[in-house]
Amino acid sequence: MRNDTAATPQAIFRKDYVAPGYWVDTVEMGFDLDLDATHVATRLTMRRNPDSAEKDLVLFGAELKTLQLRLNGVNLKKSAYTIDGETMRIPNAPDEVVLEIETLIKPSKNTSLSGLYASNGNFITQCEAEGFRKITWFPDRPDVMAKYTVVLRADKKKFPVLLGNGNLIEQGDLGDGRHFAKWEDPFKKPSYLFALVAGSLVCQEEKYKLGSGREVLLQVWVEKGNLDKTQHAMDSLKNSIRWDEERFGLELDLDRFMIVATSDFNMGAMENKGLNIFNTKYVLANPSIATDIDYAGIESVVGHEYFHNWTGNRVTCRDWFQLSLKEGLTVFRDQEFSADLVGTSTGRAVKRIEDVRVLRQVQFSEDAGPMAHPVRPDSFVEINNFYTVTIYEKGSEVVRMYYTLLGHDGFRKGMDLYFARHDGQAVECDDFRAAMSDANGRDLTQFERWYSQAGTPRVDVQTHYDAAAQTYEITLSQRCPATPGQPEKLPFHIPVAMGLLNSAGQDMPLHCEGYEAQAGVNSLVLELSAASQTFRFTQVIEQPVASLLRNFSAPVVLNISYSDEELGLLLAHDSDPFNRWEAGQRLATRRLVRLTKAVQAGEPLALDSMFIEALRATLNNDTLDPAFRELVLTLPSEAMIAEEFEVVDPQAIHTARQFARAQISQHLRADLLSAYEQHLTPGKFSPDAVSMAKRSLKNLALSYLLEWVDESTFELAKTQFYDAENMTDRLAALAGISNFRGQPQQQKEAAKALQHFYKEFKKEALVIDKWFMLQATAHTTDVAKVRELMTHKAFTLGNPNRARSLTFNFCNANPAQFHVADGSGYALWAELVIALNKINPQVAARLARSLDRWKKYPLHLQEKMHAALEKVAAAKKLSKDVAEVVTKALAA
Repeated sequence: MRNDTAATPQAIFRKDYVAPGYWVDTVEMGFDLDLDATHVATRLTMRRNPDSAEKDLVLFGAELKTLQLRLNGVNLKKSAYTIDGETMRIPNAPDEVVLEIETLIKPSKNTSLSGLYASNGNFITQCEAEGFRKITWFPDRPDVMAKYTVVLRADKKKFPVLLGNGNLIEQGDLGDGRHFAKWEDPFKKPSYLFALVAGSLVCQEEKYKLGSGREVLLQVWVEKGNLDKTQHAMDSLKNSIRWDEERFGLELDLDRFMIVATSDFNMGAMENKGLNIFNTKYVLANPSIATDIDYAGIESVVGHEYFHNWTGNRVTCRDWFQLSLKEGLTVFRDQEFSADLVGTSTGRAVKRIEDVRVLRQVQFSEDAGPMAHPVRPDSFVEINNFYTVTIYEKGSEVVRMYYTLLGHDGFRKGMDLYFARHDGQAVECDDFRAAMSDANGRDLTQFERWYSQAGTPRVDVQTHYDAAAQTYEITLSQRCPATPGQPEKLPFHIPVAMGLLNSAGQDMPLHCEGYEAQAGVNSLVLELSAASQTFRFTQVIEQPVASLLRNFSAPVVLNISYSDEELGLLLAHDSDPFNRWEAGQRLATRRLVRLTKAVQAGEPLALDSMFIEALRATLNNDTLDPAFRELVLTLPSEAMIAEEFEVVDPQAIHTARQFARAQISQHLRADLLSAYEQHLTPGKFSPDAVSMAKRSLKNLALSYLLEWVDESTFELAKTQFYDAENMTDRLAALAGISNFRGQPQQQKEAAKALQHFYKEFKKEALVIDKWFMLQATAHTTDVAKVRELMTHKAFTLGNPNRARSLTFNFCNANPAQFHVADGSGYALWAELVIALNKINPQVAARLARSLDRWKKYPLHLQEKMHAALEKVAAAKKLSKDVAEVVTKALAA
């Protein structure tokens, strides 16, 4: 199964789950750490599982040199076991087993960044999902939980820091310049949560008193020279601990909690018990290198990984099909954490809008493509391919729907019951649903379809007002498009939060038949569970405008025929900030679709005054949070506009959107200049919500001003670039300068600014990632420019952050240049996927997703995409990771 090619991928099915034949009680490991040859000695105490149909003792291993294998003190001969791919079977093993294993691994040769590998001369591990098998033979599956004791031994001068899971119980010198550290994790954990770090690192540490009065040690470990960039991560960790205690009554259960930052990491971070390993992108920050987005990302990811200590570690997954059990729930928790830290209702709405934009732009697209899968998949070929936005972001929306249906207190009751029942266990998504159901006395049987059915439901809306009877009817009908393997879908249980607005934009009292009226409550959650339902409101004294799906109460597409006047009313007055923003997006999308069609037809382009004036009113409304105004004034992305078309024309979409931006720039020039000046943030940089909001609106105003070719606005941006004392303002100005369509002299100055930026920050890897990203997404960057940048001395495919900064951003975030008619973008993509496949299959597979919806494009582009996919599929030694993606894409 591990040697599949693109032509013959084999799937693993959830229905075939069999409990492990043996449980592991304790794991004792000793590591003699050497970058070229690390010896690993492992002792497992195991016992037969009487409830399993599996009779053999089954272990998994990959890329291992096995030096010795002993069962109950007796060396195992090769005839006593079989190895098929990564699976070892030992038949006829006794009921109680002590298994001793010695393996040899080569961390410096491990470019996959899975298992134990080298990063800048340090040792790092990444064992989720199946990396532990690259360290030793083990029943490497999440339902096998054991207690671990680990001894690390290494050269003291080269590797002065030795870190492991849990608590440090002993350390000392060994002689010959070597030393050791012994770590013990007092809690059972699956092997995917194992971690070790060894190297030359420094840390910021603080003692922290928990709510119970117990004192714990918090540490943030980084490479030398980065200690001045750790304070925000430490503050985020303390905030996370405090929030989880206050919101869910969950306390840190270890004596210490450690974060380690590494620049070589496939993902954002990993929640290993007590020893979280992070991509430097989500740890390192100070005003000179990090943007406001970086600060927010660090806060969110630190929170996410800490919250996993309970939702993922203390209660984990029975199998990888249940991945969203921990990830969807923990994304919901980190979203709520970030929203709560802002504190204001508008601030929470801004966070909600930002999260929904990601869901719609990326997850809805995934739902509509060949890699579409349910939140709880039924099968996979390579589990690494299922760390997706469906598992994470849509999974979070499923958890949020519990919260919407059950309320704040009801959701907390469900969480409490979940932990009371399952602490220390490996469980299923259905167990979480049962806890929510039982704690609240609610029948949530139908809600299971959110886990088992793929696709984005469509909810169609029809309304009818009877003035004489003063009744208003809303008919909601649901349908869900076919997805791979699921041609037909049953109705979902969909919570639709809503309100009614009168002609003045005020909320109207709600009297809905079948729902209890509550005085002073102007929002109601309708529960759509049938294919079609009609909800009848009484005492409706005038024709209302329905505000539906408030706060985006379900991950669906809402089809409702609003007039421009109704959308204008919602944009100006809706008490629900999300739907206020949504009205603006609907107005903008209508115009961008019309403009795109006009570009395709060669017709004159125009943007109407109603839309311009609605934006002007929003921009100048000082009662609105600046961050909210920035979101309303940001046009839907080219990717979102593409979703409105059966056949996508990237160049026409780009032309239409740029025209709209230029028109807004021209008509709102004075207003934008005023907004820019009013939202300056002089003085010392602060990443607080108010300052971030001001910078977001100011820099949006600057980006619009630069759409209208004018020397004065170019000079404004240039001044901001050279004078800025924080990375947020500096990068925003550089992005505007780089995209400015001015005279040759201004283009030379833009190139000069890019070089100045590089020279100043060439030793800051995360900033150089930004430098590559900015150029990858520039409107003027074509395939030839990307190839030129790939030859830059600072570029490498070997580091995931650097690879993503240029190649991923070009392929995924610069559609007009990537999808050029000659197919050169697809040829570059194929070369990159094949090259990355040899280095790091996980990263390669993620880039491979760039073409999984190739059939949505015109035939002349389809032909070239198909050829590129076929080229990748025919590549030698193609990994399962990439093979699964291209096979499904070609079969679509």
